[in-house]
Amino acid sequence: MNKKVAILQSNYIPWKGYFDIIASVDEFIFHDDLQYTKNDWRNRNKIKTDKGIIWLTIPCGTDTHRLICEVQLNDSSWQKKHWSIIQQYYGKAPFFKEYKEFFKEFYIGQIHKNLSDMNQNLIKKISKEILGINTTFKDSREYCLTKSKGDRVLELLNKTQATYYLSGPAAKDYIDESLFKKANIELAWMDYSGYREYNQLYPPFEHGVSIIDLIFNTGKDAINYIRNKN
Repeated sequence: MNKKVAILQSNYIPWKGYFDIIASVDEFIFHDDLQYTKNDWRNRNKIKTDKGIIWLTIPCGTDTHRLICEVQLNDSSWQKKHWSIIQQYYGKAPFFKEYKEFFKEFYIGQIHKNLSDMNQNLIKKISKEILGINTTFKDSREYCLTKSKGDRVLELLNKTQATYYLSGPAAKDYIDESLFKKANIELAWMDYSGYREYNQLYPPFEHGVSIIDLIFNTGKDAINYIRNKN
């Protein structure tokens, strides 16, 4: 039986390309037992405003000697701040009211204590409840991995019995394609080109912003702007 798998670190309200990878495979594995890196997608993302693109950043402290799954969120004040900013700049978007309560519950209805847990839970909820993606989600910590970099990915794929691996293009720097051939795992690279534009607030159009931009502007049609490319 063929089994398509993708493996990525969890991100904060990721862009549509992240969800495109999720929708393209049978099983998506969060790879959060890796080194946490500052100023990366793990704790921040971009949104559109009338002043241009801005970052929404979660304060995570300065300790770099942590795995992503070990990052604790000790100051919850960012939650109210981010929700206020989102309301300010997306409040007039066509589908804001339809999804307001979904995101309000995330930002105001609970206090988040762990970055990885928070990111994973929100990504899964957006995938299933808004985008209608039926992909199975797993966590790399379930597999007791012992190797690193490209070997670690291959170890994980073998343990999950994958026959096909869809990788982000950045991994070309360290993945040895010959090892996948030996393991009888087909290796494919994600192509982020060809996404259709939609009616986005605050022109000019920008693809590389958080998924919330697409959701608030296109509603239930959002999945069609992720999966149906030119």
